[in-house]
Amino acid sequence: MDFESYRERLTGLAGSECVFSEDELQRRRQMTRQRMNEAGLTALLLTSPADIYYLTGYSTFEVSVHTALMLTEDRLTLQVPSIETGPAVACTRIDDIRSYRWENIDEVLDPLMDALTGCHGRIGIDPWQGGMRHGLVQGLKERMAGCEFLNAGDLLPGVKIVKSAEELDCLAESARLTGVGIEAAADAVGSGVLDSEVAAEGARALHAAGSEFMSMQPIVTSGPRSSVIHLNHKRCRINEGDPVFLEFGAAWQRYTAPMMRTLVAGQPSSQMIHVFDTCRRIYDALIGAIRPGESFDSAAQAAEKALAPLQEHAFFSGVFGYTVGAQFPPSWVEGSGFIARGHGKVFEPGMVFHLPLCLRIPGQWGIGCSDTVCVTEDGALPLTDNPWALASTQ
Repeated sequence: MDFESYRERLTGLAGSECVFSEDELQRRRQMTRQRMNEAGLTALLLTSPADIYYLTGYSTFEVSVHTALMLTEDRLTLQVPSIETGPAVACTRIDDIRSYRWENIDEVLDPLMDALTGCHGRIGIDPWQGGMRHGLVQGLKERMAGCEFLNAGDLLPGVKIVKSAEELDCLAESARLTGVGIEAAADAVGSGVLDSEVAAEGARALHAAGSEFMSMQPIVTSGPRSSVIHLNHKRCRINEGDPVFLEFGAAWQRYTAPMMRTLVAGQPSSQMIHVFDTCRRIYDALIGAIRPGESFDSAAQAAEKALAPLQEHAFFSGVFGYTVGAQFPPSWVEGSGFIARGHGKVFEPGMVFHLPLCLRIPGQWGIGCSDTVCVTEDGALPLTDNPWALASTQ
């Protein structure tokens, strides 16, 4: 049967995989439309898998193909390739689903233009999203000469940055699973063990505990390799005295609460202990500064003071925290907010940040420890349960 017949025969499963209540989805759409009206937009065209999921519940592990959501004042249209017809039906409660043949990208533009008919004026897009392909934007501009395509990249992040009760429940469950996985990986660390073996034990525990496919796979590095940001396990043997850096994030309904830990295969040196203690001082400074009404910039400045003794000796990314929520590969970073210098947004209850505190001594090793925290009326509340100890395997 073709994909149109397939969709018709899946009617009985329509919405069966949608994880959000209808009230929750309507709340999100209403807030998005309100911001569209404030910006003078007649339509919003989204192509990020996480954005589409946020407004519809649409979920799939195949996120490399073109998918689009058109939101207007009174319509919601989802466009998917033919191979994604099943998830579009099962994961959403949307009536207007338009499919194109997966092997024929030429079928994308005309149906999109039809869905946007009547949206004369200003159409919002996010030109910095990887899924917003140049050919898509250029083709629509040529076909819809009377419309303006405007940068609305900050519109939906402004809605997503404060989490609802349903979202906080998902993040709390992710935090629990993350702890299970990272604890299993920590138990596997030892001199002579391969980093891949440690990652395998952690991944097994994550999936056994209930994690879905993760937005980023378990990160395990040791010794000098841990001094290079964003390397990962590669069948490398852990040597006596090596720090072993772990960063895991389980996925629960696509929500991720990540956590970092570092263990030492043997006894930590005094320098390692000093670097770890600095990470802890940075964390304590952040926990004290993350309060409703305070700016992201002010929290970053407080953290920088704690970092100052090592800022010339250790590499740090410059970002003391980033928002997390529902994401898809290749990253669990939501991107709606960053705790860094120059970022003037203020903390609000319901915001959730991963605080990725890793200090890397080039050519030697890296020491990292982190928690995912939720902003409450009283300050920052950790969702993950990090022991905050530089544990030794001896």
